[in-house]
Amino acid sequence: MNDFYTISSNFLYASFMIYLIATIFFAATIRDKRKEHKESKAGAIGISLTIIGFISQIGYFVFRWIASGHAPVSNLFEYTTFFGMMLVFAFIIIYFIYRITILGVFTLPVALLIIGYASMFPRELSPLVPSLKSHWLYIHVTTVSLGEAILAVSFVAGLIYLIRQIDQSVKSKKTFWLEFVMYSLLCVIAFIILTSTFRAMDYQVVFEKTEAGQTYTTEYHLPPITSPNDMIMTTPDRMNPLFETPGWMQGVDAGRKFNTLLWSLLGGLALYGLARLILRKRIGAAIQPLLEKVNPDVVDEVTYRAVAIGFPVFTLGGLIFAAIWAQEAWDRFWGWDPKEVWALITFLFYAGFLHLRLSRGWHGEKSAWLAVIGFAIIMFNLIVVNLVLVGLHSYA
Repeated sequence: MNDFYTISSNFLYASFMIYLIATIFFAATIRDKRKEHKESKAGAIGISLTIIGFISQIGYFVFRWIASGHAPVSNLFEYTTFFGMMLVFAFIIIYFIYRITILGVFTLPVALLIIGYASMFPRELSPLVPSLKSHWLYIHVTTVSLGEAILAVSFVAGLIYLIRQIDQSVKSKKTFWLEFVMYSLLCVIAFIILTSTFRAMDYQVVFEKTEAGQTYTTEYHLPPITSPNDMIMTTPDRMNPLFETPGWMQGVDAGRKFNTLLWSLLGGLALYGLARLILRKRIGAAIQPLLEKVNPDVVDEVTYRAVAIGFPVFTLGGLIFAAIWAQEAWDRFWGWDPKEVWALITFLFYAGFLHLRLSRGWHGEKSAWLAVIGFAIIMFNLIVVNLVLVGLHSYA
């Protein structure tokens, strides 16, 4: 089984590198003078490499399934990696419908960020907990992931639309929020860079506390900006924390999670400052001239179509299949678990998106902003609900 695990890891690494190279070829089409729907040689190579990378990632999925004995969607590493794979799959389908090469320049980096983010979690094979030993694991989780991946394409198209259409010559609320989106993406990059770097250094800080005769410990793998509540650092020769984690953050690992969040925000700020220093202008303003040949009407249509397809898929997996599995596992369809609540919020938001689009005529910029907000809701579910909030889905 170790051989299958190694083969699986190699396939995943290969797909990551292939997507990276494909992004470069898609980026090479930006200066092409032909219209967006006219495929260039670089664009043809880009989509071919993307398909090869996707096949390689399928290889990862199959061999990990063989090695573990169950569908590899049972923990955060496996689910997030599968989410990235489904995002690439959704992009491939939409690409062959609309032939928009610029979509690859933005979609593949998002997929790379998601796969890179997944690699920060434990990758070891582990047996399924009892509540996951059900065929609904495959049906529910894979359907949710596919639905969210298709919805993520609407975010990419919406972001392209906003960068293309918003007036970057003056500062405004629109440029501020657009830059905030860029900063948020840089925070994810900072998280990956920092975590990878300190992991390679085998950095570790241990905090302990004794309560009612029992000792509790938590480990930091980033320098401690903040310490856990009422815990003492027992690792010598490490940076002393600047302050304590807020008392309202409960749990032994609350301090570690809060510390990681702070490092990600500070790292994103550093990367954003470096980008502004190099570009000498807002990031959106630097990208805008590269999108001149993009047809905003077509991108707007992609934003809508992705939601129109992704919404029913997500509803099927995130609400209907989830409710059936909840009844089977916990003898109730609904229990106001944080994961369930956020799935409902996601459903209501995209239902509102379609209502405003079809009934109120929210096309163009309004629709694009909604697509960006929708992706923020999805990422909040993936990151905060999974890592911070405690509920029945905490085994993820």
